[in-house]
Amino acid sequence: MCGIVGYIGVNDTKDVLLTGLEKLEYRGYDSAGIATLNQEGVHLVKVNGRIAELREKIDPTIRATIGIGHTRWATHGKPSVSNSHPHQSVSGRFTLVHNGVIENYDEIREHYLNHVTLKSETDTEIIVQLIEVLFDQTQDVLAAFSQAMELLTGSYAIALLDQENPDLIYVAKNKSPLLVGLGENFNLVTSDAIATLKETDTYLEIEDQEIVLVERNQVMIQTLNGTVVERDPYVVEIDAGETEKGTYDHFMLKEIDQQPLMIRKIIQEYQDHTGKIKLDDHIREAMAEADRIYMIAAGTSYHAGLIGKQIIEKIAHIPVEVHIASEFSYQMPLLSEKPFFIYISQSGETADSRAVLVQTKALGHPALTLTNVSGSTLSREADFTLLLHAGPEIAVASTKAYTAQIAVLAILSIDVANQLGLPLDFDPLKELAVAASVMESLIDQKDMFKGMATDLFQTTRNAFFIGRNLDFSVAQEAALKLKEISYIQAEGFAGGELKHGTIALIEKGTPVIALSTQENVNLLIRGNIQEVLARGAKTAMISMSGLEKEHDTFVIPQVHPLLTPLVSVVPMQLLAYYAALQRGCDVDKPRNLAKSVTVE
Repeated sequence: MCGIVGYIGVNDTKDVLLTGLEKLEYRGYDSAGIATLNQEGVHLVKVNGRIAELREKIDPTIRATIGIGHTRWATHGKPSVSNSHPHQSVSGRFTLVHNGVIENYDEIREHYLNHVTLKSETDTEIIVQLIEVLFDQTQDVLAAFSQAMELLTGSYAIALLDQENPDLIYVAKNKSPLLVGLGENFNLVTSDAIATLKETDTYLEIEDQEIVLVERNQVMIQTLNGTVVERDPYVVEIDAGETEKGTYDHFMLKEIDQQPLMIRKIIQEYQDHTGKIKLDDHIREAMAEADRIYMIAAGTSYHAGLIGKQIIEKIAHIPVEVHIASEFSYQMPLLSEKPFFIYISQSGETADSRAVLVQTKALGHPALTLTNVSGSTLSREADFTLLLHAGPEIAVASTKAYTAQIAVLAILSIDVANQLGLPLDFDPLKELAVAASVMESLIDQKDMFKGMATDLFQTTRNAFFIGRNLDFSVAQEAALKLKEISYIQAEGFAGGELKHGTIALIEKGTPVIALSTQENVNLLIRGNIQEVLARGAKTAMISMSGLEKEHDTFVIPQVHPLLTPLVSVVPMQLLAYYAALQRGCDVDKPRNLAKSVTVE
């Protein structure tokens, strides 16, 4: 992984490739490269660094109308020029880029490539060398390409150039996302439509274990055994302007600011002309029939699931379990008699979650995907989809997708409660609108949180966030935000757990940020703050109006108790943002992280 762009047409390909790769920078990467092909042969340029460095190395006088490009996030082999993509076969005839992980690359190397001297440490080079070995046997490029794909075990999205055929890009996919973009006198290959929206808004989905032959004026999809597949294209409904920073210094700050408007859009999308919630009848009925709901997610989406669990159980009275996808996939617990699965993923391409979906589909269990991306793999393969309507999220650290997931889960739980005839003591859409207004008021107080970040985090090496019940789940997300973009070691704890070991880490000056938005545990969390104060901690108390005390650091305007995570997380996001900024970190592209984790 992490990003692929390919172009074949009548114009010079360099700018299309480089601009596309720049659009994919948000996904995280450590090296980059492009290969272009003209009558003189393949022109390969790679850097162990950013796209800006790649631009500087490319010869502007070389013109080519076909090419492939890649941003790499290291899996096999350290970040280096030799390990970066594209990779070439020994003869130089074949050039290839690849997202994913080839699980049987050792076996392929030992069985097919023991006579080949490899130039890199990657599993990707194994693929291109295998294709050349098979071509030497068959003298048929398509046959060799197909045979190679059949031999691979694992995940891949692949684009291949053949130096002897400047009129074709060979494409294949399994588990990793890949699209073909359609244009007039050109076609594109991309791992994310955002990369090529400037060129086209029309795309073909590629299914697993399919091969695509991409020419300037036609595209042919076929299965590995050669059966031709007909598929209609679809139009991506994303405003290209949404993928630009505009007047903002960072995408993360823009996306924090977008949250109130996004909540209002979700309300608009999920209400009918009478102002009541509208969802697919089949989703409502399938959930209402379930005896237990299993939420599967990773990272920030997992934290949103922890919030969703409490909302669904309190409103719809259905038991909910929340599982980390990568753990569930290899240790499935005993399931209830009528389980219903909810997969939560901003991108809809999370490989760990998809691995679980494949297993639960095989067992015949219904599944719903909550995602921000229409047409994503998890969306296509689940029985139902609810879109987040958050718009493109570019910063690696998720903000608006998290709050969108909570809002949609709240709407879902209310809709199911209505189906079950359960009483509600509040107007859900009205309360969501109130939360959006409160989010707006918090965002308007950036200077306050900037000052707090300076006071708490400027010199510290670690930090703790504590809360109880819903606040505990928000504390976990707050810690993740801080650690992933500022590199401060941060942990989120249930307040009562501090004294069961973790309080040993509290020393003079240790930052401890407490959340108190739940009346029934307000005094308890305040007791926990006193415990760490007695050990010299530097504390901050963020409370809800109505629960505040005289010396609280910040008081959040009141919202419905079940919706407090929508608003209490905003100060946490801003604290993380300013902490990272003050430490000189790359806010939108933190080290070692990828936006969409498309390998297990």
